Amino acid sequence: MKIINDPVHGFINIPRGVLLDIVKHPLMQRLTRINQLGMAYVVYPGARHSRFMHSLGAFHLMSEAIMSLQQKGHFIFDMEAEAVEAAILMHDIGHGPFSHVLEHTLIKGISHEEISLMMMEQINRDLDNQLGLAISIFKDECPKHFLHQLISSQLDMDRLDYLRRDAFFTGVSEGNIGSARIIKMLNMVDDRLVVDYKGINPIENYLISRRTMYWQVYLHKTVVGCEKMLVNILTRAKHLAKQGKDIFAPPALGYFLHNDVDAQWFATHDEALRMYETLDDNDIMSAIKVWAESDDKILSTLATNILRRNLFKVEIYDEPVPQERIDTLQQEIAHKMDIAEKDTHYMMSVNAIQKDTYDVADDSIAILCKDGTIKDIAEASEILNIQTLSKKIKKYFLCYHR
Repeated sequence: MKIINDPVHGFINIPRGVLLDIVKHPLMQRLTRINQLGMAYVVYPGARHSRFMHSLGAFHLMSEAIMSLQQKGHFIFDMEAEAVEAAILMHDIGHGPFSHVLEHTLIKGISHEEISLMMMEQINRDLDNQLGLAISIFKDECPKHFLHQLISSQLDMDRLDYLRRDAFFTGVSEGNIGSARIIKMLNMVDDRLVVDYKGINPIENYLISRRTMYWQVYLHKTVVGCEKMLVNILTRAKHLAKQGKDIFAPPALGYFLHNDVDAQWFATHDEALRMYETLDDNDIMSAIKVWAESDDKILSTLATNILRRNLFKVEIYDEPVPQERIDTLQQEIAHKMDIAEKDTHYMMSVNAIQKDTYDVADDSIAILCKDGTIKDIAEASEILNIQTLSKKIKKYFLCYHR
C-alpha cells in the first residue's frame, strides 16, 4: 500500500489497486490545485489546504467507519467496502476553482455534484469499468442505503473530515470535533446509521462546532466580501468578453468567459467537460494579475483591490437592506469612480444568507438508546436546545467598494 502522512489524521494507508489508481488519476490530482476553503485565507492565512487533502482525509475516515461497523458484527463485503471508499475519494471531484465561489458564475444551472458524476463516469471508463458499484452508492441506488449515508448525511465522512481539517488549518480550536470517537460510536439498525448512546456527547459537540465553523469561518463577513469581489471580477470579465473586448485568459478560463455554459451546454458540447477539467485556482489568479492592468476601470480596480487585499466593506443586517441605503451607495460609488450608475453593481453586492445547524427533516441523527429504542438527537440530548439549532438564521450582507 501507499502511505501518506496527513497533518490531521496521521498516516493514511491507500491499498494498491483501484483505490490508488483513483488517487493517481489526473482528475484527482487536479484537486491539489483547488483550495478547500476558497478565499478564506484572506482571514485565516493557514487555510491553504486543498480539496485533494480533504478527499484523502474523508477516505481515511471511511476506512475507519467500515472497520468499526464490521467489528460490531455488521457484514460488509470487501467489494462494498472498496466501492464506498472509492466513492468518498471522488465525492468532491467536480468542484470548480475556489470551491463553491464560482459555481453560479462561470457555469449556471448545473451543480458540482452533477459534474462530479460525469467525471466519475470518465474515471470509470479509464479504469476498465471497475467503479460501477461505487457510482451506484454515490447515487444512492445501492440496496444498502447506509453506505450512501456514510457519504452524504448529517454524519457523513465528508463533514467529519472537513470540520476537523478546516478547524486545524484555520486555527479555530472551537471547531475541532472528536471524529474518531464519533466513528467508534457508529452502529446500524435496519439499514440505517445510528449512534450508540455512549456517543451522544461527541455528537452534541459536533453540532455546536459545526455552528461555530459556519459563522466564524465559512460565512465570516470578510470572507463573504472577498468572495463577492471574486464573483464580480469574473462577471465583469465575462461581460467584456461577450462584448468582443480582448480579455486575457488561460484557454480553459477563456472558454467559460466567452460561452454561456449550463447543463444543456455540457450535454451538447463534448469539449465543455474537458475544458472544465483543466480549470483550477491558478487560471483565475493568473488572469486577475493581468486584469489589474486592464484599461477597463471597473475590472482593473476590482483586480487590483483583491491582489492588495483592499476588500469590500461589509455590513450585516437582520432585516433586508433598505433600498435607500443601496441607492445612496450606488450614487456615491458612481461619483467617486466616475462610472455610470448602472455599472455600480459590479462594485457592490447584496445577498441574503440562510443557514441552520441541524435539520430534523434532513436525514436526522438517530441515537440508539440502552433499551434498544431509537431517538432523534433532539429528543435524546439533555443539553442541546434543538429549537435553537434547527432555527434557520438569515442574515443580509451588503458588500461594497470602500
